Amino acid sequence: MAQKPSIPKGTRDFSPVEMVKRNYIFDTVRKVFQKYGYLPIETPAMENLSTLMGKYGEEGDKLLFKILNSGDFLSKADSNALDEKASNRVMNQISEKGLRYDLTVPFARYVVQHQNDITFPFKRYQIQPVWRADRPQKGRYREFFQCDVDVVGSNSLLNEVELIQVVEEVYNLLNINVALKINNRKILSGIAEIIGASDQIVDITVAIDKLDKIGLEKVNEELAAKGLSEQAINMIQPVILLSGTNSEKLASLKGTLASSEIGLKGIAELEKVFAYCEHLNLKLEVELDLTLARGLNYYTGAIFEVKAKDVAIGSITGGGRYDDLTGIFGLKDVSGVGISFGADRIYDVMNQLELFPLNDGVRTKVLFVNFGGEDELYATTAIKRIREVGINAEFFPDETKIQKQMNYANKKNIPFVVLTGEKERAEGEYTLKNMLSGEQLHLSIEKLIETLKD
Repeated sequence: MAQKPSIPKGTRDFSPVEMVKRNYIFDTVRKVFQKYGYLPIETPAMENLSTLMGKYGEEGDKLLFKILNSGDFLSKADSNALDEKASNRVMNQISEKGLRYDLTVPFARYVVQHQNDITFPFKRYQIQPVWRADRPQKGRYREFFQCDVDVVGSNSLLNEVELIQVVEEVYNLLNINVALKINNRKILSGIAEIIGASDQIVDITVAIDKLDKIGLEKVNEELAAKGLSEQAINMIQPVILLSGTNSEKLASLKGTLASSEIGLKGIAELEKVFAYCEHLNLKLEVELDLTLARGLNYYTGAIFEVKAKDVAIGSITGGGRYDDLTGIFGLKDVSGVGISFGADRIYDVMNQLELFPLNDGVRTKVLFVNFGGEDELYATTAIKRIREVGINAEFFPDETKIQKQMNYANKKNIPFVVLTGEKERAEGEYTLKNMLSGEQLHLSIEKLIETLKD
């Protein structure tokens, strides 16, 4: 019995039609990245687990796909651990590599490893897939593409402002209506400090970051479960629920965090970013959101999240500043900041809103019908000239019924068909048929090219 073909849950095949749309996203994002001076790199799909583990917090570590060692991987495993079914102990002995969880940690490893070959500040972009052993659901996949853009080796807040400009330009080109949420991890650290829970900043940020998903009551329950006192939880509430304009929120925070040096520093950084955005007259909606925490442990300054305003889906872009991510690999005091565009979620948003252009410059524009014999030779000469001027053209490879060839053009949404029968060959012309209107024109090769280029 033949095996029924399938793919792992949380992964997807992409048809040619879908790939054309995805490449439109990649090409748009890449064009904007390059405009701002970022250059491409690639890193391996798999990294050493020592590179990945401990960089994403406890929850992130659980979502790492681990790769079994080659050969007889169980031979080196502790027999007692196997008998006790101690999976964590066994895994450390049978797996040394894992699929990358994101592109930022591999990038930090790359910077340290190649520090003598790159120029700082180093501006790079990276468009590659990542993998997470998450529960598949709408808008959440186990394999998905990220489009990352980062700059390392500079503390300047101009980098944050430039990334906000990149976000504005990308989504203007993609025609997606978005809002950018911004916060600063120093402010969150300040909040933890004034409630006497500085050592629990990770627990606090991980819980607060779930506010949109589980609601305030569940967040408070999680904070209590992590050991925060009722008094501390009550002190957090007004900050989490703070409302008003960006200026009003920052003014209120200055009073709340007056005794926290790190909290005030975070406020000052955001004030400068907002001032630049106003100076540049950015049209992008940028809002201070104190519930934005982003659970990744390596963020230390500004943090960003972008959401589509017309589709109910999670964030489609996110990122932030990390002051010493390279330090874990031995290169101290190299600050960086970056953002990641989630290509798969962007694709879902654009598909739902029907934002993909019909004329994308990728699909075949004209199909030449194959009549065989001398007509076939006549057509091949014309199609060669058409391709030479950059027009996407196909020649049906088989001499078969014309209706079959027309059906092929319709199924592939090819807008034009060229007929090169005996009459056309005798007159030195070509019959161009518009597949949408049905209109037919008899044209010389020069006029044919001119018409198709319009």
